[in-house]
Amino acid sequence: MDILLALGALLVALVFAGWSCARSYFENGRRRGEEDATREILRGVSSHYELNGQNVPASVAEALTALKAASGKRRKAADGSTDPYHALLWRLGDAIGEACWLKGHAAGIRRKAPAEGRIRVDLSLTELLQISWLSHLGFQHMMPNYRGFEIHRFSGEQDAQEGAKAVGRIEAAIPAKERPFADLSHQFENRQKLICDWWPGAPDRLTA
Repeated sequence: MDILLALGALLVALVFAGWSCARSYFENGRRRGEEDATREILRGVSSHYELNGQNVPASVAEALTALKAASGKRRKAADGSTDPYHALLWRLGDAIGEACWLKGHAAGIRRKAPAEGRIRVDLSLTELLQISWLSHLGFQHMMPNYRGFEIHRFSGEQDAQEGAKAVGRIEAAIPAKERPFADLSHQFENRQKLICDWWPGAPDRLTA
């Protein structure tokens, strides 16, 4: 009887030991798999968040340091709680996402910025059309050999105001030291006076 009890106890011990070994093997394999996957992902996305191709943002570096410190340690989450390693992965993912966004945003701003020595002006379609035909007429009348007899006029007060606004946008974009006139407001007042003199019913924008 004692022998049977001893054999039964030994069998239970062997089963428990086998189950513990299998569980430990599974946990170790799972941890190694997570760490390998993390390294491969970082290798693939590093070029998207590194600054100047080599500098790692501080937030990413801190998250990586915390993750490496947790690697290799036994961790056991309580039932229903978050695995500490997973929490660190979320922190790393958040840091990488923010770093990628900041780098992409900065690149977008640089791409939209005009090249050195260039000036970019945003014009609506109406303003662009006004500038186009005003420039064409101005060019013609600046040529000594122009002998045209066609007459082009604004169709009304609103058309004249749109033309004046478009010209003002171009003038305002010229650096102050490069402007052929000293005062922008003087140019604006001269154009508004012409409009108000020709269309007496037009609102006085000089005092508006």
